[in-house]
Amino acid sequence: MRPRLVIGNWKMHGSPEFVRQFAGDLGARADHLAGIVGEGVEIVICPTHVHLQAAAEALAGSVVKLGAQDAFHEQTGAYTGEVSAVMLAELGVRYAIVGHSERRQLFGEDNAIVAKKFAAVLEAGLTPILCVGETLQQREQGKTEEVVLAQLNAILEMVGSEGLRGAVLAYEPVWAIGTGQTATPEQAQQIHALLRSHVASQDQSTAAELPILYGGSVKADNAVELFNQMDIDGGLVGGASLKSDQFIAICKLAD
Repeated sequence: MRPRLVIGNWKMHGSPEFVRQFAGDLGARADHLAGIVGEGVEIVICPTHVHLQAAAEALAGSVVKLGAQDAFHEQTGAYTGEVSAVMLAELGVRYAIVGHSERRQLFGEDNAIVAKKFAAVLEAGLTPILCVGETLQQREQGKTEEVVLAQLNAILEMVGSEGLRGAVLAYEPVWAIGTGQTATPEQAQQIHALLRSHVASQDQSTAAELPILYGGSVKADNAVELFNQMDIDGGLVGGASLKSDQFIAICKLAD
């Protein structure tokens, strides 16, 4: 059975007090969360870099794992303002998101840069969470498959199919992030199946074990329909992950 995951991406939100309060809310539901994890669901939260230390301390001993929202593609050097995957690992981070649509769109990260970041995360012993997805314009032009497969192929060319073993893939239709729109379960399943089939064309065992998450405005009221799709193995959750009750509810729906 493939791993199932619910990953909270806090984006540029939070404070030390928010981290402590959120961790306290999770701690108050420790038995409940342990039951969810016992059913095979991995739970991850990804605060900002500046709040990772506070989160690591607050979540110590918890079943909730820690992830980062990004990692630089070099491990050390004269790169002012950047944070390497090795540094993240030293803080107790287990996962790192690469290729999020906001990094691609707002900061000009192309497929080649994302592939380098993916490789650096692997090298540091972390689990990369690779995001792929199309914009509304690309979807309307009928380029969805072309775009997401190009994003995936950049990784395959860099690290091969073996580099996806133990990794996580997330399909995030850009047109459904923060817009209130959500891909229908059938639309999401179609792309998830496409991605899995493409990996299977190179390595069937890796494809069978690769968790593919949906990342377009996942909420408690649409999670169950999404998670019931054959190739959707959980969610990369944005705004709803900032509210502990909603986040826990989504986690429960993944078990």
